Amino acid sequence: MKKIKTPITSEEISKLNVGDKISISGEIYTGRDAALPQLVQLIKEDAVPFDFEGIAIMHTAVSDAGIAPTTSNKEEIEGTIPFLSENGVKIHIGKGSLSDETKEKLYENNSIFVITPPVAALLTSNVLEKECVLFENEGIEAMFRLKVENIPGIVAVANKKSI
Repeated sequence: MKKIKTPITSEEISKLNVGDKISISGEIYTGRDAALPQLVQLIKEDAVPFDFEGIAIMHTAVSDAGIAPTTSNKEEIEGTIPFLSENGVKIHIGKGSLSDETKEKLYENNSIFVITPPVAALLTSNVLEKECVLFENEGIEAMFRLKVENIPGIVAVANKKSI
């Protein structure tokens, strides 16, 4: 298993291949249908209060019940992946398949898509801290910053390849 610490550099991303088993530690951000389109708009307005370079975004909601990935190929989520990758997001974490166009944009921006098991108890036990950072009015679909230790995943899209 390859240990990943966020923020991650482009050089480190370049060394990852489809099928690699990884463990992510550090900070990850969360977002799904309600938050990600709003995040794109904030970036366009240059109004995001944190740096995006090298971050990971997990497509999930955050509740007292825990976290687990949502389907990344929902239009409201997948439609944001190319733009977010262009603006520094290096790791997108979720589940489901992505379109060929999105895979190409990930490649062009040296970003990857990681699938993680939809096992809320396992993932939640690896969250050390959580803080709502944007869109609090969206409830569990607000954007959170999580401090995590050893979130497991498998690289599903990297270097023009996909599982």
